[in-house]
Amino acid sequence: MSEQAADGPTDAIDLILHQWARERPDLDLSPMALLGRLGLLTRAMERELDELFGRYGLARADFDVLAALRRSGPPYALIPSELSAALMMSRAGMTSRLDRLERAGLVERNLDPADRRSFRVTLTSTGLTRIDTVLTEHAAALRHLVRGLTSEDSATLTRILRTMLAAITESR
Repeated sequence: MSEQAADGPTDAIDLILHQWARERPDLDLSPMALLGRLGLLTRAMERELDELFGRYGLARADFDVLAALRRSGPPYALIPSELSAALMMSRAGMTSRLDRLERAGLVERNLDPADRRSFRVTLTSTGLTRIDTVLTEHAAALRHLVRGLTSEDSATLTRILRTMLAAITESR
């Protein structure tokens, strides 16, 4: 069970664990402390970042596409299969995102000169300005979200989460 104050649970997750320990002492639900808090943390982070992206007329999915194009380097262009791979999503799911971003003037699609059966998605100058502005605020928001951790805590947690993710993905 997670750490508790001497007089009882210290937060909602501790309370849930305390209740389960009383009702089902035969079960080890200690992972619930970690995973429950990760879930709460994820939802809080998503709310904060969605608010940030919304101020710029973007959804999280839009930001992801613009960021993938921006980090690809000049000329900030990828073919849809490269974008899908970068975002770990299906090509079919990419189409509506690209339609929305193209209507907003943030990306453009042109035939790929190297393969006229395909096209390239490129950041427009407006898209480049938008992603650079949002990315600057995004970086500040991320720093704000981890402000309670020391550099050592952050490195340790990163290592632990990497190990957890590897174990989960290897077991599939």
